[in-house]
Amino acid sequence: MKITWQMVLDFYIIFILVLLILKFVLHNKRILSMFMFYLGILVLTAIAKLLNLEVSDTFFKIFPMGFFIFMVVVAAPDIRLTLESLWKETVKSGVVQMSSEKTKNEIIKAAMALSKESIGGLITIEKHNTLDQYSQRAIQLNSDVSRELLINIFTPNTPLHDGAVIIRGDKIVCAGAYFILSSNENFDKTTGSRHRAALGISEITDSLTVVVSEETGSISIAINGVMTKMKDENALNEYLSLFMK
Repeated sequence: MKITWQMVLDFYIIFILVLLILKFVLHNKRILSMFMFYLGILVLTAIAKLLNLEVSDTFFKIFPMGFFIFMVVVAAPDIRLTLESLWKETVKSGVVQMSSEKTKNEIIKAAMALSKESIGGLITIEKHNTLDQYSQRAIQLNSDVSRELLINIFTPNTPLHDGAVIIRGDKIVCAGAYFILSSNENFDKTTGSRHRAALGISEITDSLTVVVSEETGSISIAINGVMTKMKDENALNEYLSLFMK
């Protein structure tokens, strides 16, 4: 068989398309689950056709398209979230400069102080995925991380207490940043917007967010789409130490 330039171009287009689909699907666990279920239906359709199962074959000819439409409707918020992430997300070049031990301790002290007074707080620590798309729309600070500054930012009725603080290395890049809220249906419906924002940013970037509840004073960590409640200061220190390695 003679290989023509049209065949090479055709293969290249399909290859790129498959890569884009995989990147999109693997970026969101919920969409991945739906996609795997859809692939399973397609496999069953092929088996029904191969074995001449007339009833099953007729059903599976109709079901995939109906399920695809259902999937698009149900997963619309996840699709929007994933598309925004893929469009805006970039990876920082070079070696990632993680926060120092001093910065880590300042974050812990601030979180514990906020918890003691039941003051809400949202502190996001950047890693590989840049958070510029959020910091650019917030209040720029570029200040050294300190317990006093973090507490002052989140003190109620102050100009910067709403939204999140974004930390890059040993600097507070900004305050008052707003993230897309998670649409995770398994999340407690009574949970406030701070926790949903923390979970939302952890679902689309590799950042870690420390969130303090103003209702209970509890401290939680959101990372990789999972929210974990900290039982004490040692647990918080352990999570931050592992993340900042």
